[in-house]
Amino acid sequence: MADRLRIGVIGLSHDHIWDHIGDLTSSEHAHYVGAADKDELLRSKIAEQYGGGTWSDWRQMLETEPLDAVYIYDSNRGGAEASAAASAKGLHVMIEKPMAASLAGADDMLKAANTSGAALMVNWPFAWWPQMQQALRVIEEGLIGRVWQVKYRAAHAGPAELGCSPQFCDWLFDEEANGGGAMMDYCCYGTTLARVILGQPEHVSGMCGNFCKTELSVEDNAIIVMKGTDFMATAEASWTQIGKMTSYTTSIYGTTGTLLIEPRHGGRLLLADETDPEGRALAVAPQEDRMASATAHFIHHIQTGAELLPLCRADLCRDSQEILEAGKQSMRDGNQVDLPLG
Repeated sequence: MADRLRIGVIGLSHDHIWDHIGDLTSSEHAHYVGAADKDELLRSKIAEQYGGGTWSDWRQMLETEPLDAVYIYDSNRGGAEASAAASAKGLHVMIEKPMAASLAGADDMLKAANTSGAALMVNWPFAWWPQMQQALRVIEEGLIGRVWQVKYRAAHAGPAELGCSPQFCDWLFDEEANGGGAMMDYCCYGTTLARVILGQPEHVSGMCGNFCKTELSVEDNAIIVMKGTDFMATAEASWTQIGKMTSYTTSIYGTTGTLLIEPRHGGRLLLADETDPEGRALAVAPQEDRMASATAHFIHHIQTGAELLPLCRADLCRDSQEILEAGKQSMRDGNQVDLPLG
């Protein structure tokens, strides 16, 4: 393998690609080869801004280009298919959350990667917040005792209102391509965080509805409740929240303390305990380069074999996909669903 990894992009309809393509094209450890997408406007946009080749079909790129790895920013369903195909060819894969549209898709991806031995990393935007990484470290160190509850809410006024591209909205509002609506788009953060911190739950319940955007064919709000022997967790999703208060905020409850993780870069990590019940800000350690972005982390993992951040591990994200599948089943049938499924 060359010192600079040859990386191609599959799919441009997931708007998060524009948050990462600059890091990829400017990395001294990577060579951006080009991108494949069926949408001509998106192909023209990336070629104009970043150069490289373009293909209307990702299969053609995989067949004709000598690649080391791919970034996948397609729909949840299409991305899972492309990921399994790329892994089967021995290519390392970084795919944007929530891994897949279904548990079957996630299982296919994981099987293909495990068979080939290629890396499979799932990217989560909140994984690169310094305060989130610090929180995971202090939990591991036992600062708040045994954790018994995790709460995460992801919310905004809606994809269109947020300024998402028409191509992104097309599949976000398509249950088959997305795997759901707000539930799949946003509950996935909370289910993954709960899986990483608490482990896999035994029981899952879900509720959803079209409370404001009745024109949509998918739900605009959802909540998933997870329960284990000695813990519980909630993952909330909203496409109809006005204002930013409570959005992307994480609460983690332990037997000796409580953590509050404020969102986005610059957010604080707050601790409340018996000595300081009102809470205080904890110092957040400076990030190493390999922990500061998805591109840096992915390339470092490939080149050194260093462990992935737990939030980005495909096996744990597969378990999160199972929670989402159970939540979707509960929403449909109105019953609590036991894990493992099947």
